[in-house]
Amino acid sequence: MNSKQVFPFIKGKLGFGVMRLKCLPNSSIDLKLFQQLVDAYISNGFNYFDTAHGYIGGLSELAIRDCVIRKYPRETIVLTDKLSENYFSQKEDVEPFILKQLETLDTDYFDFYLMHAQNRHNFKKYRQCQAYETAFKLKKEGKIKYVGISFHDDAITLEDILKTYPEIDVVQIQFNYLDYLDEHVQSKALYDVCHRYHKPIIVMEPLKGGTLVNLQSSTKSIIENLNRGSLASIAFRYVLMHEDVFMILSGMNSMSDLLDNINTFKNYQPLNQEELMAIKKVVEEENKLPLIGCTSCRYCLNVCPKHILIPTLFSLYNSSLIYEDEKIKKKYFEIVAISSPKECLKCHQCSKICPQKLDIPPLIEKIRRKYE
Repeated sequence: MNSKQVFPFIKGKLGFGVMRLKCLPNSSIDLKLFQQLVDAYISNGFNYFDTAHGYIGGLSELAIRDCVIRKYPRETIVLTDKLSENYFSQKEDVEPFILKQLETLDTDYFDFYLMHAQNRHNFKKYRQCQAYETAFKLKKEGKIKYVGISFHDDAITLEDILKTYPEIDVVQIQFNYLDYLDEHVQSKALYDVCHRYHKPIIVMEPLKGGTLVNLQSSTKSIIENLNRGSLASIAFRYVLMHEDVFMILSGMNSMSDLLDNINTFKNYQPLNQEELMAIKKVVEEENKLPLIGCTSCRYCLNVCPKHILIPTLFSLYNSSLIYEDEKIKKKYFEIVAISSPKECLKCHQCSKICPQKLDIPPLIEKIRRKYE
């Protein structure tokens, strides 16, 4: 699939994901840093930005409006936004919400508009509320160029959705070398479904929420000993080898990370056999540790009635398995002072929304027992 022919207005395959922007102590986005990153990204020949209304409590959309849409000619920018399930409850809510997003971003159209985080459960709601039909209508009116989905479920469910709505233009999936054969994420199986249905692919979580650049020291050395670039570079090159992928999202919060990514994408070389064998070894070693597969997407924080800092707890626990450090235990009690795991209601609202399909309440209890 030649993505250049399908989407000639896209420059390069490195997309700027705006879900995890750096925030200041007052919880506002560091717009000065973001503007510097945006300017460097665009000046190096890239132009794809991905957001959703729920990212950073709505601040993500505003950051793109102020630092991208209002600073550069609209026709030079590729903009993707999404419809999340918690922002509509009936058919009549959908179109006004999308139009409000257009207004918020100060634009007349979206290049790509995705039905967000689709799975077998929320897909029923999107169908009942005719969300897809509304998006296709807005496409005909010129307010959306391409309609797609971001997806978090198994290959069977993805195929059902593509059969139900063959008009879908693109599919966004989680894809990286650690999740390639994972039975929960099913990266390879999802890729194969997209290939069969001729759907161009956008990749999210190419670094698995930072996991692939924060490997345990023994595993990290397997990649570093190759002396072929950064841990991130190896992970991106793995994804770039898959020809149906036309866009790879990266959340970039430092100039060094941005420039490293730009170098990887501009000077892309397929992985050789030695590098592929190293990756295979990394996967084998990483799978020996019982790490919690959290990618810090923070969706759980939007639904937790007790505001427990779930991703922070999981990150702390994973760090404790990799590093022996007394500071980790101290950090745990600092978190508990803000929101105690003891307050978990076991309502499982977090588990229902988790893209990684984690059974979160028992994991919270496991962590609590470990430290308390």
